Amino acid sequence: MNRKTFEQRVERALKRLPKKFLDALENIAIEVEDEPPQDVLDDMGIEDGALYGLYQGVPLTEREWNFGNVLPDRITIYQGPIERDTRNDEEIEEIVLDTVVHEIGHYFGFDDETLYGIEDAKAERKKRRS
Repeated sequence: MNRKTFEQRVERALKRLPKKFLDALENIAIEVEDEPPQDVLDDMGIEDGALYGLYQGVPLTEREWNFGNVLPDRITIYQGPIERDTRNDEEIEEIVLDTVVHEIGHYFGFDDETLYGIEDAKAERKKRRS
C-alpha cells in the first residue's frame, strides 16, 4: 500500500473516535513512518520489530499547572510492521484503528496494562458476536 493510502487509513481511524476525545486532543502531531527506529525497538525490548505505534509526550494525567510552551506530543504509526502482520486491507484498517486508539489512550494517561485489558475485552465481545 502506498504511503498516501495508508495515511488515509490513519485519518479515517481518527474520524471514528468519539467527538469528546477528538475535541480533547491538543498540541499533538500524528505521523506515519515506514519502520520504528532500531534504538526505539532496543529501548523497548522488542526483538521482532513488531511495533505498530508509539506515543511520545507527557500524558494529560501527568501535566502540572505550569505545563505549556512545549513541542507537540507525537504519535507515530509504523506502516511496515502493520502491513507485514496483515493479510488484507480490512485487517490493515482494523489494526490501524486499534493502534491509533491505543496511542491516544497513552495521551490520556492510560498505561499499557489498562489498554491491553480494554483491547482484550473488545476482542472477546467481537468473538462472541461471530
